[in-house]
Order: sequence, then C-alpha cells, then structure tokens
Amino acid sequence: MTMKFESKLPNVGTNIFTIMSQLATEHDAINLGQGFPDFSPDEALLDLVTKAMKDGHNQYPPMAGIPTLRQQISQKVQSLYGHLYNVNTEITVTSGASEALMASILAFVKADDEVIVIEPFYDLYIPVIELVGGRPVIVPMQAPTPETPRYQVDWQRVRDAITAKTRMLILNFPHNPTGINLTENDLDSLERIVQETGILLLSDEVYEHLVFDGQLHQSVARRPLLVNHSIVVSSFGKTYSATGWKIGYCCAPAAISAEIRKVHQFNVFTVTSPMQFALADYMKNQDAYLRLPAFYQEKRDRLLNGLANTKFAPMHSEGTFFLMADYSNVSNLPEAEFARWLTIEHGIGVIPVSAFYRQPDAPASNHNLIRFCFAKRDETLDKAIEKLAGIK
Repeated sequence: MTMKFESKLPNVGTNIFTIMSQLATEHDAINLGQGFPDFSPDEALLDLVTKAMKDGHNQYPPMAGIPTLRQQISQKVQSLYGHLYNVNTEITVTSGASEALMASILAFVKADDEVIVIEPFYDLYIPVIELVGGRPVIVPMQAPTPETPRYQVDWQRVRDAITAKTRMLILNFPHNPTGINLTENDLDSLERIVQETGILLLSDEVYEHLVFDGQLHQSVARRPLLVNHSIVVSSFGKTYSATGWKIGYCCAPAAISAEIRKVHQFNVFTVTSPMQFALADYMKNQDAYLRLPAFYQEKRDRLLNGLANTKFAPMHSEGTFFLMADYSNVSNLPEAEFARWLTIEHGIGVIPVSAFYRQPDAPASNHNLIRFCFAKRDETLDKAIEKLAGIK
C-alpha cells in the first residue's frame, strides 16, 4: 500500500541559493551568488576552537549558551546600542541565526495569526510562518526608480497592514538583498507603530557589523520602547566569516526569551560547545568586529568601481555583503533567466533579486536586478569583474 501524506510546504522546493551554487559548480563559474566568504576565519579564532577541544569542552554546554559567551554578547550590545540585556534570562545562543528566527516564529505565531513580511525578503520567513499555520501578509517596498535609485519602506503601508490578527512584524536591516539600512526616521516610524499597536518585532540584524560610509547600525535595541517589544537576532557566522559553524543568538526581554527557549530546548537543545568557548574568548577583542565595516567597504568599493566599467549599472550598498546591479543594458530577460544565462555563458554566478519575492515570475517582481556577494578575496572579485567587462 502506498503511504499517503500531504506536504505542509507544498510550494517549497530547493532554494535559489542551492540551485545557483550548484549551477556555478557545474559550469566552473565564479560564485558571487550565495552569501558566504571564500576566505577562512581569523587563525586566532581557529586556534581557540582547537584549544577549547583540547581543554575538554566537548560535552553538552548549558541549554541557553555558556555564561561567558552570553556575558560577552551582553557587553557588546550595551557598548554599541546602549541597552543592557540580562545575561541569565534575555540572551540565547542558537544554532545559527536561522534557528533563532525559526524558534521565535514557532514560539509566538499560532494558527491563523498574521505576520507582516516586508518584500523583498529572505526566504526563511514565509515557510516557517506557514508551518505553524500563520498567514504571511506581504508589504512591498517601493522599488528603485531613476529619480530614487534605492529601495524604500513605506511605513504607513506597513501600519495599514496591521489588523487585530497581526502577531508579528519581521524586520531585516541591513537588508538582504537590497543593502539598505534603517535611519533614525525609520526608528521613529517603528516607534509610532509599536505605540499604536503593541506589535512584536522580530529584527533580523545578522549584518549589524557590515554598515558602510560612516553610518551607524540602527538596531531596534537603541530605543527603549522598541527593545521591549523586540527579538533581536544576530550571527557569529556573518560577523566572523564562519558561516558553516551555524552559531547565532537572539536577545529579548525575559518573558519573550523564556518562550523562545522552550522551542530551542526541544529543537536543538544547545549549540556546539568548543565554538562557544572559542567565541567567548575571541569576543574580548572588540577590534575583530569594529574593523569589519572598513574591511567590507573596501570590497564593496572594489566591486562597485569595477562594475562601473561594464554594461552593468551597480546600485549603492549601504550595508551587508551584497550589492545589486541593473542589467538593462545587457538583456531584457527576466531575472531568473538572466542569472542562469550569466552563470552558464559567462561564468559568473549571481542571485536574481526576484527570488526574494513571493511571486518570482510576476512582472512586479522583476526589475532587471541581480545580487552580487562581495565577501570574496580580491583576486576573486577582480577575475569576476574582468569577465563582466567582456560582456558586450
């Protein structure tokens, strides 16, 4: 007898990052698509992991994370954003930012609850909302125009989307894929929304240390009203060029953290021990994250300036390690088709920005934009630029 079942995620297949990376591998293309560095973490951090293993830190650590790491996280957040999270009750170390996001949604979203998602969006959010029976409510950003060559959030449109059924608003700034940051005015708008609605904010801030041109990262932790209504998620993998370690954390008021920890406990229980001890020690060197903006801005500018000598029109990236470019002068293909063409015919793997929309094939989701990742060695970027410059 054939087993019968109904998929809980019938619309989910292999994600675009896996597809494009596999395509890049098959065609020996330079992979500027998936967001990971092609260089190793700091040798000092790697040595600390080895030391932690040899020192015997190889068994289960505490469920919420080792105290010394949570202490370092608390000190960092207070130093940068002015809010002191309680080490024991308000900080949870997670199996990557992905688990922090998933645990947060599972903890608070029930069947038929609405969750506001700003489009374009990272692909994790909607499947998790749907897994718990929630309903994603999509609020599109204003797409770039020649007059305003930058994506923008219409906060009044966000406010208008909130109903009695709305449980959560998901934020992601610095924003993947558009590279925009929040401003003080954006935080003012968010404060008004929270004052009027009491909505819970899930703030995905994994690129908090990749903010350029002298700007500050406008974390929701900077504002007392917002921080009391927020779950703030970050990533050691993004910060320390160790995406494969899958270690992140979330910070939230004690009552909110308690609910997240209930899910975390029965999902992964805890996070790999030696990496936690190594990170706790490594975080004592604040320069390791304070120097990141300059490090990645140099790479952004290398790609930005290189693309200026091609038929691609690069868009300014305010943060993350991503940069978008308009290919209208090269082709009129839809974004997904163009990304495949660029990978197969010219050896450059990229991600179509339409992949970050609910309906990737819709005309409203296609603006002739592709996303490049510049978290690469200089020689990788230079080789890619040379290839792109040869496209006529």
